[in-house]
Amino acid sequence: MNWIGHYNYWIYVALMMIGFYAVIAKANLVKKVIGLGLFQTAAFLFYISVGVIDDGTAPIVWEAAVRYTNPLPHVLILTAIVVSVSTMAVALALVIAIHRAHGSVESNQLDGLIQKKPE
Repeated sequence: MNWIGHYNYWIYVALMMIGFYAVIAKANLVKKVIGLGLFQTAAFLFYISVGVIDDGTAPIVWEAAVRYTNPLPHVLILTAIVVSVSTMAVALALVIAIHRAHGSVESNQLDGLIQKKPE
């Protein structure tokens, strides 16, 4: 098995682990949102990598074409990219609102606020 030929899978795994580490280990909410973005990007790369066919051509009727590549995974990923950018914008807006309300974006400082009951 050629490990070097599958470099896109190595990049996918590295991006996913970096994003997962950022979500789990970092206390800053902005870093957590960026980690989720990296995690989503890794999933996009994996989905596109699986959807590609070796020696496949564009799905256009052509006499010399024997195998066609399915365009559906690429179209779905374009839609997912738009959704992920939108959700990241909303998440960052929520982080800004949390910072304005509580003066911090560190999750360990915000944990005590959840246990307090309003009077």
